[in-house]
Amino acid sequence: MIELGYSLSTRFPDPPQTDYRTASVRSLRHDLFAGDVYLETDEGAGLETRWHWVPVLDFAWAVCDIAERLDDGPRGSREAKVRTEDLDFTQNTELLRFARRFGWVEVTATWLPDEQPLVVRHAELRREARDFLQDLLADLTELHEGLADNPNVWTLQGRYPRI
Repeated sequence: MIELGYSLSTRFPDPPQTDYRTASVRSLRHDLFAGDVYLETDEGAGLETRWHWVPVLDFAWAVCDIAERLDDGPRGSREAKVRTEDLDFTQNTELLRFARRFGWVEVTATWLPDEQPLVVRHAELRREARDFLQDLLADLTELHEGLADNPNVWTLQGRYPRI
């Protein structure tokens, strides 16, 4: 089992004049909701950022995209060839690498080269990524007036519903 989580940064708050109702996809993904993210397994293994500037919504969105792309192959969970996808952090050179073989995904972080990879079933990653995104959107819409009325948020919620 894997759990994804986040904390919003007090160091890099959103600009006070932000109109969340009309924020563009680019703003939602890259300019707003800075913080840190973590991934943990039941075995206690984990990866986390401590930079305070990771765009949290973009992270959730990207993990959902990655989980779907890892499943694109015609053989699905029977695929013996390793399929990889990277989530890069644009403010530095670090990245998370997701490598799927058969029904398992290994997650490694370049900023933690000596750590063992997190290993999780692909179906669990996909489900947790969608749950994380939906929970994050619920939290953010509660915190930021007008965000729930943003059509880009509606599209995102519809694209990755809970499983």
